[in-house]
Amino acid sequence: MDLRSKARTILEPGPITDPSKLPKWNFDGSSTGQAPGEDSEVIIYPQAIFRDPFRRGNNILVMCDAYTPGGEPIPTNKRFDAAKIFSHPNVVAEVPWYGIEQEYTLLQKDVKWPIGWPKGGYPGPQGPYYCGIGADKAFGRDIVDAHYKACLYAGINISGINGEVMPGQWEFQVGPAVGISAGDELWVARYILERITEIAGVVLSFDPKPIQGDWNGAGAHTNYSTKSMRSDGGYEVIKKAIGKLEKKHKEHIAAYGEGNERRLTGRHETADINTFLWGVANRGASIRVGRDTEKAGKGYFEDRRPASNMDPYVVTSMIARTTIL
Repeated sequence: MDLRSKARTILEPGPITDPSKLPKWNFDGSSTGQAPGEDSEVIIYPQAIFRDPFRRGNNILVMCDAYTPGGEPIPTNKRFDAAKIFSHPNVVAEVPWYGIEQEYTLLQKDVKWPIGWPKGGYPGPQGPYYCGIGADKAFGRDIVDAHYKACLYAGINISGINGEVMPGQWEFQVGPAVGISAGDELWVARYILERITEIAGVVLSFDPKPIQGDWNGAGAHTNYSTKSMRSDGGYEVIKKAIGKLEKKHKEHIAAYGEGNERRLTGRHETADINTFLWGVANRGASIRVGRDTEKAGKGYFEDRRPASNMDPYVVTSMIARTTIL
């Protein structure tokens, strides 16, 4: 979750919309733990462009991935393998759509305790906070709304926001996005959010279980469909895909975020980490199919297992690989 950025001036007459028109650049990988001091350069390749909601005008945000000077992706570059999966002809033909529900928690800067919570104490129990309004229930809405507007300005397919079950916890949704762009858009939306919390003097946490005890954790539920699932007879395709996911449950869990075992306990709208369960409209399942999808006989399903700190390149490409390839 360690996002870094720097800025450079490019003297071009008009706005740049094509990443291949941008130069490669580099940074000191020895200062980020990504390269040794004696060979410290990490090369960054521009991959996706968004409008910059902070500087505005013709300024842009550029999502890059990282390589060695020899052109090998460095170990933390998960985009490289994801792009290979998403460019596979079988995957391209299925036009995989993703909608990712990113939950996060806003923390007080000095005590690392959720905003709106009494210092060292607890608010009233969960119940009134989910989608709640009012100064005693919704904490940090100015940040949430600024983020919503900034993502729309940037050209991210942000489809909504809501207050979450635990006070100080919120969610935004990115999608529908096709293939690799889901990962690009979610990472840039996370970047914009952390820049806004920086301005507000609040700390952003993607920990999957920020507060122990009877409080909801934070996930990144991933909604998914393919062309076949969205077409007539799609419900059968969905059931087959869920069967494939069940066979690979352990591998998926291992790649779905760090500390997820603290969140997937079988309580607080989760299935136990060792159990694979699916059901219609069941929020205690690993995979939830919506009532609408069952009724229409086609549609999408939701993988509820990914933690809030998951890498969307890993999760989206893994779901495509398991269900299509």
